[in-house]
Amino acid sequence: MIRRPDGMRGATMTGTGMYVPDRVLTNRDLEHMVETSDEWIRERTGIRERRIAAPDQASSDLALVAAQRALESAGLSPKDVDQIVLATTTPDRFLPSCACTVQAKLGAVNAAAYDVFAACTGFVYGLGIARGIIGTGQADTVLVIGVETLSRIVDYTDRNTCVLFGDGAGAAVLQPCAEGDGILAISMGSDGSLGEVLEIPAGGSSCPASAGTVQARGHFIKMRGRELFKVAVRAMEESVRRTLEAAELTVVDIDLLVPHQANQRILDAVRERLGLPDEKVIANIERYGNTSSASIPISLDEVVREGRLKPGDHVSLAAFGGGATWGASLVRWTQPAPLKPALAVPAAAVREGGR
Repeated sequence: MIRRPDGMRGATMTGTGMYVPDRVLTNRDLEHMVETSDEWIRERTGIRERRIAAPDQASSDLALVAAQRALESAGLSPKDVDQIVLATTTPDRFLPSCACTVQAKLGAVNAAAYDVFAACTGFVYGLGIARGIIGTGQADTVLVIGVETLSRIVDYTDRNTCVLFGDGAGAAVLQPCAEGDGILAISMGSDGSLGEVLEIPAGGSSCPASAGTVQARGHFIKMRGRELFKVAVRAMEESVRRTLEAAELTVVDIDLLVPHQANQRILDAVRERLGLPDEKVIANIERYGNTSSASIPISLDEVVREGRLKPGDHVSLAAFGGGATWGASLVRWTQPAPLKPALAVPAAAVREGGR
């Protein structure tokens, strides 16, 4: 558990942004690709459609637009950014980091940039890192990004996984604030013994890429859904409760829960275990599917732009992902007014720099 020691500064979100690609892949489309049906997918996942990046769109392209929108909403320029913390499972390439690529495209010439690899929990981990950096005075403006192009690592012959995932990016700008505002508490956890529950078997140093690993489809996501469900629900609930305890609050103090959009059944189970009403739990999985580290910042930006958060509201962000990793962040909202809805950006403009 990370708590704010005496004398440390608080950290709050002063801007948010998101971007999803133009292409929509519906359940009906998947019926022509794999043995499945719209009804089967909706009943088991709650998903109706997901967004898919264009062939020449990389993760950095999606992240760029989300970052620009977050900075615009915060009234800042790229040169104001001190650090970029980027969470992803699907970097453009292993070297250099996706964060460094985004830094160059964004023009954030004064920023240190690095990736966080914590799967679906990556954005929550990124918030924890940013909070510590700001709290200790190492930076004044930190850009936290969650981005995925999961369509590049999905096996479209496996009906149990290909129906779940989509592409997208979300970002938040964090800056100092008064004690008692902004991020009140963060809980993070992991259990490496559960690594095989959700994994990509090949491509790393233990199983380098080869003709054999490609033929065996070892570079795609493999998942054991039933085992994942039980651990995910318990871990997310416990993480939320830990942050509430650290902030000396209770579940009734939560105004909105923004959970990782993994599966509607998981969302429902977490909501029930916490005893929250439907209207306090954000769900957009039917439109975007599971976008891993991007799902929380995408959801957060949507509720901000819809005006669903007001100063003083308590918003809980909770996630579970491969690794296994999990975590939650409890935030006392400080942003004073709803933002204007983000305008659509054509895919061609994203590839040219998002302008």
